[in-house]
Amino acid sequence: MNRAIGALQANGFTAELLDDAAAARARIKDLIPEGAGVFTGASETLRLSGIAQDIETGARYQAIRPRVLEMDRATEFDRIRRLVATPDVFVASVAAVTETGALVIASGSGSQLPASAGGAAKAIWVVGAQKLVPDLSSALRRIEEYALPLESERARAVYGQPSAVNRLLVLNAEPQPGRGTVLLLREAIGF
Repeated sequence: MNRAIGALQANGFTAELLDDAAAARARIKDLIPEGAGVFTGASETLRLSGIAQDIETGARYQAIRPRVLEMDRATEFDRIRRLVATPDVFVASVAAVTETGALVIASGSGSQLPASAGGAAKAIWVVGAQKLVPDLSSALRRIEEYALPLESERARAVYGQPSAVNRLLVLNAEPQPGRGTVLLLREAIGF
């Protein structure tokens, strides 16, 4: 874990090693300015930790996800696309983080990828310990063999259909100092 934190920092990310989801939940409040427009990516890590609920139900932030879910996809698609692509702050998780300091994000729709890739002014990724892998090939194997089956099971229960890895994003480095923060947890949480 310490090697991954050092590699992430060397690659331009702000990276912190925290004990657990409760510590991440508290740290998020320090990292996001009050009144910021915050888009939360669909994430079991955020749901299980309570971070999604803190952001989406309180009055502290301008939560984007609840607004988007109420919008008509047929008539307001372009507005939705712009809202989720360029928030003030994007908070999510990743499918894997490598010991070499790369973040790997898998997506069915791709809606979360623009904010991660650079559209958000700030991005914060909360990552459970089980997502740490040695390298990119291990990350891809983890996605296919572990995360996708669990996400498909969740998607079947919620949407009536399985998930798919239709898009992958690998962030090898963060070229904009201070934009990307990784909160790596010592505990396992999420997929």
